[in-house]
Amino acid sequence: MTEATLTSTSASPTARQVWTRTRGIVLAVVILLAAAVAIAAIRSGAQHGRLDPRSADPYGSRATAELLGDRGVSTRVVTTLDEARSAAGADTTLLVAAPDLLTDHQQADLRAATKNSSGRTILIAPDSPSLGTLAPAVTADPAISFHSTLSPSCDLPAARRAGSADTGGIRYSTSDPGADVCYPSDGLPTLLRIPAATGNGDTVVLGAPDILYNNRLDKQGNASLALQLLGSRPHLVWYLPSLSDTAATDAGKKTFLDLLPSGWLWGTLQLFIAAGLAALWRARRLGPLVPERLPVAIRASETVEGRARLYRKANARDRAATVLRSTTRTRLAPLIGVSPAQAHAPEALLPALSARLDGDGQALHVLLFGPPPSDDAALISLADQLDALEREVRRS
Repeated sequence: MTEATLTSTSASPTARQVWTRTRGIVLAVVILLAAAVAIAAIRSGAQHGRLDPRSADPYGSRATAELLGDRGVSTRVVTTLDEARSAAGADTTLLVAAPDLLTDHQQADLRAATKNSSGRTILIAPDSPSLGTLAPAVTADPAISFHSTLSPSCDLPAARRAGSADTGGIRYSTSDPGADVCYPSDGLPTLLRIPAATGNGDTVVLGAPDILYNNRLDKQGNASLALQLLGSRPHLVWYLPSLSDTAATDAGKKTFLDLLPSGWLWGTLQLFIAAGLAALWRARRLGPLVPERLPVAIRASETVEGRARLYRKANARDRAATVLRSTTRTRLAPLIGVSPAQAHAPEALLPALSARLDGDGQALHVLLFGPPPSDDAALISLADQLDALEREVRRS
């Protein structure tokens, strides 16, 4: 093994080999990105605002706003908490399109502004994250309604006049004895009207937004129910929570993990468990080594060259020297009458070797059991000396 041989070969893969191994992954990533961009472009052109009274899309609510306008009810869209709070009043209906998107601080401020305003507050499909603050007497049932169209089954005038409507969604229960419970599904209502403790105000909890959609307004009694709930006051303020609202950035004393939805935390835990199971499945099994026949014959010179490249790349001169000395001692022992079990014991090998060659025992000890070489040149010199020692023993 020479320096020229070591420098003429390399264990590093070429650029072509790297591209061949990774081109499948790169192609898959490009396809996924292209598909994501295409889907985003299509969806951005098809929908302009869910539950937005300015949107004429199927899931917008422009038709509801126009019908209210024909009946003398003005509709104003707000996107910040300050605008929603300042609009609360006895002659105003405040509709909160996505109450679960509000932070705890926003919910508390909104509740403080509306509970004694004598106006009406309508919460669209609120769930546990917001009900505890915006409608304290109401709790959401974990199981949603299996039916979309339901019958009123209550004495609320608006519900009785509208008849069946598409309110099936989240089901609720309430501890307020004065509440109107309407459109039940399996015994639990999907629409509640909670009167305020003081004044003429109330809070309406609606389990599904379907009655407000453009494409559902003409079904069942949806239009009648929507117009009566939203048109009880001369002014309607439509609150669409926005990420641009500075009030949404106030996290209070919450940590980053507190701000993450619980579903994300459970999903991350499941991913870690799946990764652990996959690692156990693919890991090497512990146990004794099992010889395996190679599919092809490899020349000894190629094996030596490959191992030499690995030693050189790792700068493992000590390991290379140890292997060279150990192999030499193993081959010398039977030639000088030492058992293989004593081949690596200096007190057994060196006296027999000195007697065979009449050489210097100290020099032989340094050669066969000495310290590792300090550089590559010393390693090559050691290999040459060990080879010369073995040839001399075989000739003697």
